[in-house]
Amino acid sequence: MIRAILIDDEPLAREVVKEYLEEFPEIEVVGECNDGFEGVKAVGQHQPDLIFLDIQMPKITGFEMLELLDNRPAVIFTSAFDEFAIKAFEAHAVDYLLKPFAKDRFKKAVEKFLEHKNLAEAKQQVQAMLETTAAPQGSNERIVVKSGSSIKIIPASEVRYLEAYDDYVKIHTAEGTYLKNKTMTFFESSLDEKQFVRVHRSFIVQVPQITGLVPYEKDSYKVVLKSGESLPVSKTGYGKLKQLLQI
Repeated sequence: MIRAILIDDEPLAREVVKEYLEEFPEIEVVGECNDGFEGVKAVGQHQPDLIFLDIQMPKITGFEMLELLDNRPAVIFTSAFDEFAIKAFEAHAVDYLLKPFAKDRFKKAVEKFLEHKNLAEAKQQVQAMLETTAAPQGSNERIVVKSGSSIKIIPASEVRYLEAYDDYVKIHTAEGTYLKNKTMTFFESSLDEKQFVRVHRSFIVQVPQITGLVPYEKDSYKVVLKSGESLPVSKTGYGKLKQLLQI
């Protein structure tokens, strides 16, 4: 039996999916969720093979929810999202359904999932999709992370700097540090380039946090933050800082 979870803040939309799924007895709906917070908990509890996921939901988006999952299932999107994102879904999601969708279109999406020879591969594609469908450049105004068993939304303005940390990025704030399973390249492209600058391959700094740039060893520099911390600056980072700070 294939386990599925429906994650959508519109009860009527979930009812439509459940009705359409009656044609597929091999798929069992093991959970329904009103938002991404509930979705994270339900996916962790039920370990579904497939989720039907809306994108624009209260609290956190469908993308942000997927980023928080340790074991990501295959995804069929059920959303009225823009054309830019849809082009990216085509490459990595099992399928996408633009609301309102007809029963025939829904059937094609589910059959596409069922015909997928390698379910594990379908799940792995979600990670690639998350990188491909990053927010448009400079539009990311918050970062959503898991903190223990809870979910925390960090406004970008509260981030002092980001640090490469093995396969994660460590987010430094006044309240503490948090880990996010993303790449430095992702954050460099999605955070506002006027507010954040990559000063080193391992560090991205919020510009308003910078209080100075001081020499360090031969022909190298460190950037000094309001917190008193100092971070290394690469040659490329030095050039960016000179231009950004007009020094």
